Amino acid sequence: MSRLLAIDYGRKRTGIAVSDTLQLIANGLTTVRSHDVLDFLKDYVQKESVERIIIGFSRQMNYEESESMQYIKPFVKKLEKEFPNIPVEYFDERFTSSMAFQTMIEGGVKKKQRQNKALVDEISATIILQGYMESRRLSMR
Repeated sequence: MSRLLAIDYGRKRTGIAVSDTLQLIANGLTTVRSHDVLDFLKDYVQKESVERIIIGFSRQMNYEESESMQYIKPFVKKLEKEFPNIPVEYFDERFTSSMAFQTMIEGGVKKKQRQNKALVDEISATIILQGYMESRRLSMR
């Protein structure tokens, strides 16, 4: 099987996570500068088979799109153009940053490391991907 790849796209940094080949477990891969993410993905897709790309969909509490979508949508268009054979799917990313902080606290990450925004972005991408995979499993029941 191929991997799933999740992206937590931000103006400055983009967190990236991937699944194992059985698509059971999400793992943080890295965080890259947002203007370098397409080059990073081109390189990654040449080395690994990617079945689908999951993008965090930024919503407000009332389910309306957040302001972040004004730069996420153009990125998704570029992504779809660059990788026409890999489907791109949105997945709700509300609360992922706060969940990432909580995960770091529960995991015993020291306060100084929790201030590392790149790590937060990578963990957020992992949470997006794990949530996506769990929702797929639930819908298959």
